[in-house]
Amino acid sequence: MRPIQMVDLQRQYAKIKSEVNLAIQETLDSAAFINGPAVNNFAVNLSQYLGVKHVIPCANGTDALQISLMALELAPGDEVITPSFTYVATTEVIALLKLKPVFVEVDRRSFCIDPAAIEKAITPKTKAIVPVHLYGQSADMEAIMDIAKRHNLYVIEDNAQAIGARYTFSDNSVQKTGSIGTVGATSFFPSKNLGAYGDGGAIFTNDDELAARLKMIANHGQSKRYYHDIVGCNSRLDSIQAAILNIKLGRLDDYIAARNKAADHYDKAFAGNPKIAVPYRSANSSHAFHQYTLTLNGVDRNGLNEWLASRNIPSMIYYPVPAHRQKMFEAFGGQNFDLEITDWLTERVISLPIHTEMDEDQLAYITENVLSFINKTA
Repeated sequence: MRPIQMVDLQRQYAKIKSEVNLAIQETLDSAAFINGPAVNNFAVNLSQYLGVKHVIPCANGTDALQISLMALELAPGDEVITPSFTYVATTEVIALLKLKPVFVEVDRRSFCIDPAAIEKAITPKTKAIVPVHLYGQSADMEAIMDIAKRHNLYVIEDNAQAIGARYTFSDNSVQKTGSIGTVGATSFFPSKNLGAYGDGGAIFTNDDELAARLKMIANHGQSKRYYHDIVGCNSRLDSIQAAILNIKLGRLDDYIAARNKAADHYDKAFAGNPKIAVPYRSANSSHAFHQYTLTLNGVDRNGLNEWLASRNIPSMIYYPVPAHRQKMFEAFGGQNFDLEITDWLTERVISLPIHTEMDEDQLAYITENVLSFINKTA
C-alpha cells in the first residue's frame, strides 16, 4: 500500500505533469510573468465555470478577503458578522481593517454559520456578513441573502474550501458557491481542491462597479498606470500559477467527484456507529469535500489522533481553538461571546485524509484503524 497523506499532490501532479510542464515552459518563454495572457485566460475560464461576471485574481486567499472588505468602503468600528469556527484568516482581515468582528454560532451538523444566529446579532452598526462554506459545503445562502436584503447588508462569501460546490435555492435555481453574495473570495493554496503550486487567490462579483474597484485596490489603487485614485495594495496572481490553475480548473469537477467517492466509502464504513457522526450533507448543497470531518461522541480524540499517527495515518483537527478564543481578538471582546456549539465542536471534530488520489486499500486501512480504536476503547 502506498503511504497515506492528507493530500497527495505528487500523484496528482504526475497525472498532469506533461501539460503542467508545457504550460510553465510556455510562460517562461513568453517572459510575461506578471499579468500575462495566462492570468487573463484563467480569469475568463473561471468566470465561465462559476457563472459569475467578474473574476479578479490576486496573490492569496487572505488578500482576496481583505480586498473585498476594502472595496466595500466600510468605516472603522463597523460590525461584520462571521463564524468563529473557521480558519483565522476569515476573521483576521476584519480586525486588520479596524472593523469589529461579531462572532456567531454555526449549525451543529453542517459546521456553517447559523442564519438564526446572524439575525440575532444584527445591530445598527452591522454592515456585512461573512459566511464560510466550511469543509466544502455551502452555508444556507438563501436564508443569508434574505437577511442581508432585509437589513441592507453586504455578503462576502469565504469560498476557500468549497469552490465547485453548487447551492440549490427553493425555486430550484442553482448557483456555484462564491457567486451568490455581494462578493466571493477564494484561495488557491496548494492543498485546496483547486490548488496552485504556490500561493494564489481570486475574488468574484457580478457588480460591474464593484469589480472595477476591486481591480484597482489589488493594483495599488490605480486604474491607469501611475494614477492612483484610492489606497490599494499589491496583490497579483503570477502567470505561472495561473497557467497551472487553468489546467487544473478543467479537472475540478473530476477532482470533486473523486473526493466524493472517498467520502462515500467513509460514510458506508462508519454508518450506524453511535460514536461517530459522519459529515452532514445538506439537501440544498453539493459537497466538495475539501475535508472529511467526523464529529466524535464519547471518543478520546487526541488518543485517536495519536493511534492513527502510530499507524502512519495522518489526521488533522480543524480547528482546535475557535477565533473568539484566540488571543488576537481579546481587544474585540472575543472571550465575551458565548458560543456553546462552536466550543463543543472544537473539542470533538477530527478530519481524515481525503484527496483525489485515494485508493480502496488506503480507505479500508484508515476506516479499519478508526473503528479498531473506537471498539477497543468502548
